[in-house]
Amino acid sequence: MTEQENVLPLLARALQRIRLTPPRIISSPPTQPRRAAVALLIRVVPAPNTPLPPTQEKPLDLDKFFTQEWVNHPNATPEILFLHRETPTPATSDGSLWQSQKKANEAHIAFPGGRQEPDDEGGLYTAMRQTWEEIGIDLAEPCYTCVGQLDDREITTSLGKRLLMILSPFVFLQLTPSAPPADPVETTILHWTPLQELVSQHKPPIWSTVTVDAASRLASKHSAVLRLLVRVFIGSMQFPAIVFRDFGVKPTDEKRESRQPSKVLKLWGLSLGMTLDLMSYMILQPPPPISRNSSSTHVPSAVASAGNGNVNGSAQPDYFARPSSASPTPSTPLSEVMQLPYLDGQDFRMEYVAPSLASVFPRFSYPDVNFWIWVFGKRYREVIRGWEASVRGGSANDRRINWSGTALSTFYASIRKALVVVIVARALGVIFGVSFALWWIFS
Repeated sequence: MTEQENVLPLLARALQRIRLTPPRIISSPPTQPRRAAVALLIRVVPAPNTPLPPTQEKPLDLDKFFTQEWVNHPNATPEILFLHRETPTPATSDGSLWQSQKKANEAHIAFPGGRQEPDDEGGLYTAMRQTWEEIGIDLAEPCYTCVGQLDDREITTSLGKRLLMILSPFVFLQLTPSAPPADPVETTILHWTPLQELVSQHKPPIWSTVTVDAASRLASKHSAVLRLLVRVFIGSMQFPAIVFRDFGVKPTDEKRESRQPSKVLKLWGLSLGMTLDLMSYMILQPPPPISRNSSSTHVPSAVASAGNGNVNGSAQPDYFARPSSASPTPSTPLSEVMQLPYLDGQDFRMEYVAPSLASVFPRFSYPDVNFWIWVFGKRYREVIRGWEASVRGGSANDRRINWSGTALSTFYASIRKALVVVIVARALGVIFGVSFALWWIFS
């Protein structure tokens, strides 16, 4: 079985769940009405020399899309669109919130989108408008469909103390084998990335870090002395990031979709969190419990037809059916856990990994800072365990809880407490050292 055959059922299941799951909407407080929206655009690239269907006047719906022969071809490649902004926009750039120490050969990628204007009709309109203005893709065309919306996200600064805006991610799917070519602005480069780079069990994601100057958020930019003291006492922050491979230039790539071979593409911050939100929908829900009093196991018709065809008798697989409880292993490269950063064959540990923002949380360059964060992080770990149970259980009610926001606020609370202890300890150490030096000199 090829990697594409594994990823396509995951994608179909994820999009179906996104379509049926109401997103958690965050209302903007009166003191901070700013909002932004981004578009997560997915397409399936046909295999070479595959017969393509004729253009249809009425676009297919999501269910029928995944029954087409060219979509189910073993060499068809599902891809997701990222972009690299040479001049990042303040609304959607991770670098605008954290001043990352980006190396010359690094390129930080994100999703198309931006701030909501007063005349916009809503977040969906903002995502479509920003995508058209920035990369020249008209998501209102019949060849695209909006599958649904992921949970809103709070963009904060000053270690979670100040709200900047609310971010709404929308998921789009290209329904046709080809679409009008993109026309990005001169400062934007498009990167169509195969989903196998994120979920393949044969080639797991390559993880790295993005180093951020902690003084950029904890000290005023006008106070050079204070910023120097923060760097000396606290050090820097290291955010997990996924490194993508260079796939070269395809003959069918649109204008300026080539990658720069000298650049290392890194996905981190908010964009990584939204990507992991999408991946979390690929996790299989647990099968329904089987009654001990039942003499036989009832298998729904949709599940029974998953191996031979759908309920209508066609030869295409039914990707939306629930797996049979008799199956020895889940039909997903992610298995029952998500092996993401810092995990090398270990058990699933939510302290390091979660299907969303938890794997975006940073580590500090000084080990004692990380230790005190762990000491004060009991509440944070409890939230993460609840988050894990919610994602595994697939409860619609639990999903409406602001897991990412609660985890972020409790994590930042533990950071603030840890920094107080570390700064006080370092200050006492400096005072003791200076006092001892003076005593030794004058004695």
